[in-house]
Amino acid sequence: MLWVVIVILVIVLLLVFWVIALYNRLVRSRNRVDNSWAQIEVQLKRRHDLIPNLIETVKGYAAHERGTFEAVTQARTAAQQAQGPAAAAQAEGILSQALGRLFAVAEAYPDLKASQNFLELQGQLSDTEDKIAVSRQVYNDTVLTFNNAIQTFPSVVIANSFGFSKREFFEVEDAGDRAVPQVSFTTPSAGAPADAPPAAPSDTPST
Repeated sequence: MLWVVIVILVIVLLLVFWVIALYNRLVRSRNRVDNSWAQIEVQLKRRHDLIPNLIETVKGYAAHERGTFEAVTQARTAAQQAQGPAAAAQAEGILSQALGRLFAVAEAYPDLKASQNFLELQGQLSDTEDKIAVSRQVYNDTVLTFNNAIQTFPSVVIANSFGFSKREFFEVEDAGDRAVPQVSFTTPSAGAPADAPPAAPSDTPST
């Protein structure tokens, strides 16, 4: 009779240790997700901090482009206020589109593109974009690992019991695969489609 009790106690202890080990593994996985997201937030903040100086630099050469500057400023504010990966991804996509329009304005001003201040900001933004891309990949990989862990047996039992919930990926919905645009000053493509009506003649160079 005693050996039966001993066997039961051993089984119970093994079960307890198994639950503890599985719980700790899920906690470590969740912490990796949080840490990866924190790295993205650091780079997004750096991106947001560069934008006011970028606007001021472009404004010095194209002050009349007020609508473009306001669009970038509003998109930046919305991105700063976004909460969570899904909302942030959407806001950053909109900000990317606004920045694209800002750089399209800059394309029309050779003196601006040659400005040392502008070139430095361009380099810093490009570097930040690369870091966001790397951090985004790392984050999405850790989210995939965590989500798989809490949705598969037997860890799903522990996850449901202790409130582990699925995490969101950082995916841009409206601006392509990346959360930020590539900074380039390539002249816009070859122009309008063949069947587009010709532009009215003007003395002002086209932008």
